[in-house]
Amino acid sequence: MSTASKRRIERSDIIPMAAYESERKERRKSLVAVKRHRRVEVGPVCTFYFENYETMWHQVHEMLFIEKGGEEQIEDELSAYNPLIPQGRELVATVMFEIDDPVRRKAFLSKLGGVEETAFIEIDGTERILGKPEEDVDRTTADGKASSVQFIHFPVNDAQAEAMKKPNARVVLGFTQAHYSHMAVLTEETRGALAADLA
Repeated sequence: MSTASKRRIERSDIIPMAAYESERKERRKSLVAVKRHRRVEVGPVCTFYFENYETMWHQVHEMLFIEKGGEEQIEDELSAYNPLIPQGRELVATVMFEIDDPVRRKAFLSKLGGVEETAFIEIDGTERILGKPEEDVDRTTADGKASSVQFIHFPVNDAQAEAMKKPNARVVLGFTQAHYSHMAVLTEETRGALAADLA
């Protein structure tokens, strides 16, 4: 089975850390090429990183390599990252709001409550896919402060998948949150990369 069609990282997919360490530089280099068309900047401080089996396989191995938790750590990492692998009729993104200055970041995020509920993908102005936040934890606090990292799923129906797969379809990614209603048009390369996630 090619990695493009794999939906879950199994224990048997984890390679020994000694092997990973010897291949790490090359694997990281090849991943840069994979990620290039899966990264979308939306507005001045937000980036969507669309995940797949390959990006999550690498993330699991990086966590194991850095934290050196051995066998006991593996199950935790699989539980954390497997939910972010698209399951054939969805797209999944890690969404990061990146502001270096801590004072400005705190003020900005305090106005961003619920932003994860307003993400959307629109295809050719007709099909709109609404994002669903990962349900592991609440990413907005009771006082309306958003987390700087969000995990958003975009469930896709048949019509939306077909529209997404059409060459040169105009695909817009964005938010409708009052304080961050930014949008971005996907490049054709990114549209193609994300369309390949849809079974």
